[in-house]
Amino acid sequence: MLIIGIAGGTGSGKTTVVNKIINSLPSGEVAVMPQDSYYKDLSHIPPQDRSKINFDEPNAIEWTLLVKHLEALKRGETIAMPTYSYLTCTRQPETVDVTPSDVVIVEGILVLTDPVIRNMLDIKVFVDADPDDRLIRVIARDCIERGRTPEIVINRYQEILKPMHCQYIEPSKRYADLIVPQGGSNTVAINLLTDYIESRLHRSQSRGILSKEVSQ
Repeated sequence: MLIIGIAGGTGSGKTTVVNKIINSLPSGEVAVMPQDSYYKDLSHIPPQDRSKINFDEPNAIEWTLLVKHLEALKRGETIAMPTYSYLTCTRQPETVDVTPSDVVIVEGILVLTDPVIRNMLDIKVFVDADPDDRLIRVIARDCIERGRTPEIVINRYQEILKPMHCQYIEPSKRYADLIVPQGGSNTVAINLLTDYIESRLHRSQSRGILSKEVSQ
């Protein structure tokens, strides 16, 4: 199993990079584990107070559960990945079954900030993008998908997203094996990454076949 971490600022194009990798590999070979699925449950906090929570710092994520699930997948076990609602800021009762795959992608803004997760990653990727481009994407996404007004999104960007990006996310770039500038539009970098993944998979499969032949 090849575990890939894809990090980068909010609105940098991480999801686009992930989708292009998935579409370039055979169906069923890639499992995606969004960091956002592992936000801590805030159902015990009054709804009016949940919007004040900082979701862009490492403490917002239940890293221990994510580590537990990655370890289970490596053992060949199926996991029940949690789901999270951005509208209510609570973990949902529904889960998503994730089966062991040749490639597991862990994607999220803070993926490279946690040392335990970093040590589990075979490939560490940081998707980089211009701050203005990221802000435009965040406004469009949050207004459409999360029911926020442009004013709320811009205020949140200035008060939380930008400071947290500078404090946690941007510094995590130094841990990356590959930096993808220009976000999801960098076809050359994405193709290089995909080719590398395919070569690693091919080597692993070849070793597996060889081991079976030797044991027989």
